[in-house]
Amino acid sequence: MNVRRSAAVLAATAVIGAATPAVAASPSPSPSVAVPSGLYGSTDPTYDGVWRQSLALLAQDTAGVQPAEKAVNWLTGQQCANGAFAAFRADPAEACDAMLMVDTNSTAAAVQALAALGGHEAETKKAVTWLKSVQNADGGWGYAPGGASDTNSTSVVVGALAAAGEDPSKVVKGDRSPYDTLMKLALACDAGGAFAYQPDKQGKLSANADATAAGVLGALGKGLAPEAGQKTDPAACADAGNPTPQQAAGNGAAYLARSVAKDGYLKSALPGATDQPDYGNTADAVVALAAQGGAEQAQKPLKWLEQNAGAWAKQSGPAAYAQLIFAAHATGTDPRAFGGTDLVAALNATGPTPQSTDKTATDKADDDQGEKDTDDDSKDSDDGYGTWWTIGVFLVAGIGIGFLISGRRKQQP
Repeated sequence: MNVRRSAAVLAATAVIGAATPAVAASPSPSPSVAVPSGLYGSTDPTYDGVWRQSLALLAQDTAGVQPAEKAVNWLTGQQCANGAFAAFRADPAEACDAMLMVDTNSTAAAVQALAALGGHEAETKKAVTWLKSVQNADGGWGYAPGGASDTNSTSVVVGALAAAGEDPSKVVKGDRSPYDTLMKLALACDAGGAFAYQPDKQGKLSANADATAAGVLGALGKGLAPEAGQKTDPAACADAGNPTPQQAAGNGAAYLARSVAKDGYLKSALPGATDQPDYGNTADAVVALAAQGGAEQAQKPLKWLEQNAGAWAKQSGPAAYAQLIFAAHATGTDPRAFGGTDLVAALNATGPTPQSTDKTATDKADDDQGEKDTDDDSKDSDDGYGTWWTIGVFLVAGIGIGFLISGRRKQQP
């Protein structure tokens, strides 16, 4: 989901020698490259093009919208021959080379969007094959191939695997699965029960709300746009020696519930930032809470978003609208009447006109049947293939890193 990308980029910066956390900035209002006509949003896509397009298409699908063909074609056209996606390729006609920075987050988000739309089995299969090829020895993934595993990147890849019909627990490197990585990044209850993004240089884990929202979905084996989970009692942290992924998800949800209990929102965790609402992280927390314990668990932050997030989404663009649509979807809320805002219409207006804006029940049934048929065919195939920081530009020069790099989802209003 786009708010969770900021920490993931820190792993990428480590790969290329950065030592200081990046500072998030809003996307440039004057793009340095031309914005393709098939792309959602009007800001510079250099650092978030594939991510925001994937979230936009996935959000449209959850709302029953059939995206414009040119929008889908733009996304598939960004894929490299090896199956990976970079954040943005200005000229897709040029072959990807070693200088192009492909990443797990863009790739995994694209898989989730294309799998939801259906009819893109070739593209998703190639992407999943690439993701498996860059899995770390601990079972997880970092933002960039070779980067240390982090909760956010591992979780969005888990969502992609599940969307493509894979069992994440069986996607292993040696004998390690993604869940092994997530469990190592889960804090015990006496430390809050949250997920950390990564261990620090001393190996210490620190609670991170952004990573926790991602980790809850990852531990549940869910993607960016889940439906509400089975209704449970309010989440409470419960140590159980070596927790199962399900237990760790419950512990993480309990941490999120405590974090939003007072004000209804999460606060910005940017270095040096004054306390202010973090709209994107709050939207992700709503999704995680609902996915883990049902819509009732997410009502307070959901109501806060309905009352306060409209202006933020309007300023931030398609990925922000998508996050709010995911929050509505996870809680059974009408995204077309979200605190007085039609999120679906607002998202549609940021890009090419969709083919249709309201699938009929018959259309949906046909889609579901088509997916089932594809799954059945895949099970009989020889190869067995079956069918969660608002992204922004990370201005690191101001704090001494000296280069621009995007994160996994972090636009501030």
